[in-house]
Amino acid sequence: MTAAAAGKPPAGSAHAGLRLAWLHLTSRRVPAALAAIAVCAVALRIALHWQWNAYGALQLPLIFEAGCAAVIAATTASPFGEPERATGRWLPLLRLGTALTLTAAAAGALVAAGTGAHLAGGALDVLRNLAGLVGIGLLCAALLGGALTWTAPTAYLMIAIYALYTQWHGPALTTPWIWPARPPHDIGAALCAGLVFITGMAANALCGARDATNERPGSR
Repeated sequence: MTAAAAGKPPAGSAHAGLRLAWLHLTSRRVPAALAAIAVCAVALRIALHWQWNAYGALQLPLIFEAGCAAVIAATTASPFGEPERATGRWLPLLRLGTALTLTAAAAGALVAAGTGAHLAGGALDVLRNLAGLVGIGLLCAALLGGALTWTAPTAYLMIAIYALYTQWHGPALTTPWIWPARPPHDIGAALCAGLVFITGMAANALCGARDATNERPGSR
């Protein structure tokens, strides 16, 4: 009786699955992304040893959260274009798993960097802000392509920094859609960030980055 007839997966299927996952990760430069996330966490840890005023203390983690989000979104770019979309039936799951894993790694690294130091907003603020920024980056990848994924987190970072500025100089921006300017336990801000994160993850899993194929029409 063969393995297939007995209802068991072929002997090499597990190895093939792992190889497929590894090829996907390397094609998306995930090892480099993890290294960049580690650098952001180390830089945050070093910066937290300095003295900051209240405004600077709130800005500091947000800058590194935006950096991690841009790195995560950049991994959505595919070097293969349309051929991968046409043949990769596991592609949505690989995209989703990669983005979720990198987001979890970034959240863990940034929270660990703030352990024992004065991290403004604490872990809840990091998780909320990072999730929302990652969602913005993934949506940007789906709309504009992998090469421009950094633009949306950076633009949102500028908006958030201005919103934080208005908390001291008025008139204060209080919309929950600018969640970094809201307190860590603000439910509305958490819901907005979560909605953007879920939408971005769904867009990434189903569509991936909007990258033009290297092949021109009619080329062989």
